[in-house]
Amino acid sequence: MKYFLVVGEASGDLHASNLMKSLKMKDVEADFRFFGGGLMQQAGGKMLKHYREMAFMGFVPVLMNLDKVFKNLNDCKREIIDYQPDAVILVDYPGFNLKIAKFIKDNSLKFNKLPKIIYYISPKIWAWKEGRIKTIRQYVDKMLCIFPFEVDFYKKRNYSVEYVGNPTVDEVFEFKSKPCRFEDFISANNLDSRPIIALLAGSRKQEIKDNLPAMIEAASQYAENQLVIAGAPGISPEYYRNFTAGKPVKIVFNQTYELLRQSKAALVTSGTATLETALFGVPQAVCYKTPLKRVSTFVWKHFFGVKYISLVNLVADREVVKELFGVSFSVGIIKNELGRLLNDSGYRQKISEDYAETAALLGAPGASERAAASLIAALIAI
Repeated sequence: MKYFLVVGEASGDLHASNLMKSLKMKDVEADFRFFGGGLMQQAGGKMLKHYREMAFMGFVPVLMNLDKVFKNLNDCKREIIDYQPDAVILVDYPGFNLKIAKFIKDNSLKFNKLPKIIYYISPKIWAWKEGRIKTIRQYVDKMLCIFPFEVDFYKKRNYSVEYVGNPTVDEVFEFKSKPCRFEDFISANNLDSRPIIALLAGSRKQEIKDNLPAMIEAASQYAENQLVIAGAPGISPEYYRNFTAGKPVKIVFNQTYELLRQSKAALVTSGTATLETALFGVPQAVCYKTPLKRVSTFVWKHFFGVKYISLVNLVADREVVKELFGVSFSVGIIKNELGRLLNDSGYRQKISEDYAETAALLGAPGASERAAASLIAALIAI
């Protein structure tokens, strides 16, 4: 069968590449074309556009690149019609992908057989833009979700989805199966033998600018530990030096899992990194600076659709880790929480137990295989 995939960022490239590998194991004649990235290219098929040409996030960047956005949309629509796939697999990236879903259903006469529209990794409409549920109901044939709480969210809105497991569980499980010694890690990265505090300050420049200085200042007060930053893909060492020059901190690139595996505690900006940190069993505090602290706290409590900002707490549906944002974000508060993470054995043990419960809710590895099986079953049922 023929599959057309649309991905808009690095994490989608990773998850889609694993899905492609699983599809190949179940469909020996699988043929792929995609808007995606290098990992998908390694998995096989024809890349038509790299996601880096599409990565415009936020109102201002999109507005400044409207000509490129429209060109990308038109190119994608044309390629899908030319390819005549059996399935179009949309991976997160809702601002773009929901337009593609609508286009396909609204232009059914341009297809010999209307492709099945499969959405893998739901847009986070449970946090914001809940109104997108109307578009999803109308244009998406099947939604494959990666968080268990999404099933109930959609059910309450009269749309049936399937939870296939979380691909981050797969990736961490695979990494943990390989040997990774503390001595080898510190030797390879010119670190000393002190316990490590990992700093994961986000993947975008603005996040790093907002969060990293406070993280460094708070963590550097525990000199019996060494501070190590997980360098984000696409962010240059020079950019990090704006915040690390003269500070007692090191940085490693392309070794986030290695770093987490060897760390005693972590300060993490909200995102998938909070879930990864939990799956590695590292006690963490979630740090996210917002402008106008009191206003941000009020807006979050009254206008967002979720109680927590971290995936760990969202999956558990309770506070497993402290979320330090809005009025709770300050160097002093971060320092105090980090002290508990490092030195309070009872607190560390409680977090470890809560992590285990969270991992159990996510389920066993095998998300890509389950997603592939569900997708093929949906196609056969046509």
